Amino acid sequence: MINVIGGGLAGVEAAWKIAESGIPVRLFEMRPKKMTPAHKTDKFAELVCSNTLGGKDIVTPRGLLKKEMELLDSIVIEAAKKSEVPAGGALAVDRDKFSEFITEKIENHPLIEVIREEVTELPKGEITVVATGPLTSEPFSKYLQNYLGEEELHFYDAISPIVYADTIDYSKCFWGSRYGKGGDDYLNCPMTEEEYERFYNALMEAEKVPLKDFERACYFEGCMPIEELAERGKQTLLFGPLKPVGLVDPRTGKRPFAVVQLRKENREGTLLNMVGFQTKLKYPEQKRVFRLIPGLENAEFARYGSIHRNTFIKSPKLLLPTLQLKKNPEVLFAGQITGVEGYPESAATGIIAGMNAVRLYKGEEPIYPPRETMVGALLNYITTADEKSFQPMNANFGLLPPPERKIKGKKERRKYLAERALREMERWLKELV
Repeated sequence: MINVIGGGLAGVEAAWKIAESGIPVRLFEMRPKKMTPAHKTDKFAELVCSNTLGGKDIVTPRGLLKKEMELLDSIVIEAAKKSEVPAGGALAVDRDKFSEFITEKIENHPLIEVIREEVTELPKGEITVVATGPLTSEPFSKYLQNYLGEEELHFYDAISPIVYADTIDYSKCFWGSRYGKGGDDYLNCPMTEEEYERFYNALMEAEKVPLKDFERACYFEGCMPIEELAERGKQTLLFGPLKPVGLVDPRTGKRPFAVVQLRKENREGTLLNMVGFQTKLKYPEQKRVFRLIPGLENAEFARYGSIHRNTFIKSPKLLLPTLQLKKNPEVLFAGQITGVEGYPESAATGIIAGMNAVRLYKGEEPIYPPRETMVGALLNYITTADEKSFQPMNANFGLLPPPERKIKGKKERRKYLAERALREMERWLKELV
């Protein structure tokens, strides 16, 4: 018997994969006995935010991810296709039919025992998948804090936007650290007073996403939204994330009026993180306002900034790429609690956790997909990112290893990466048989 805690997207994928492998599974879900602030029903895989799972085309990150999940026999993708509603190039679903389809399949599977109870601690000596999601209950959160270490569990995302490095105009920027310390660790986008004035005014006028009641939090200074800082006065940002102190623009030989800094998000340098730009601005507003920064006029965003309630662990420190807990390899984590963002991302980790729970049960070596696949790239990111600055991540092409040869054009490059990913996934699956 294998345990799965949580009946969201990751939990149902894990439970389904285990049961379909012929192994009995106990699926724990506290709803409806205990509801979360966001859920409305007792159904499995209830979609509490958007009803879309992202683009369909494999030249989009989530389109590729969903195609890989289809190859992995995803119950979430099966349900999405059965409940699809028109949404242009996106895979959108009737959320009631979607969760009803999954609930019926889970409850009627002969090897899945559904237990409607809150779990407050890990079962001892049993293979267990933890997929409790971004709204993990307070008692279980406190247990995990004690079990993992108080500093290893986070309750709020304070995410800065990430841009694709190859969409930046480097002629307007320069590499370097303040006072020359740390080498060329940061890409600096200098601003004149006029450019700063234009940026500041646009930031102040931009539309924000309202906080839900359960997301309301007292921001600490380290994750203050940039627009909240700006509201304290026009000079505030110049003493905060945009301070030019210790930097000299090599083109002018002078200190800029203001500087926006970006740092490498991954070893390859294909992704750059906007330092100190955590924000509650709506996505279109982020694109409009942040493109006013010199060098970012045509920047494309791999991830937009956000601040919201989200329980997640420090995966780079705690997890193996197989999603096993380093301190107890019989415990696996899946879903948003691992530090992935988005519906398909969460579900995909559930599939891998389920596969590895099965392998552990059979005494086989746990596995994970190649880095060239989107699933493998996500697992690689959440388990190898910088521990100190780790924040949740969604699927994006910047996570994949670059092409082996130079390819002109963004669409052709992404097409190559997607086709390579699917070949690698198919090859990997054949080797497992």
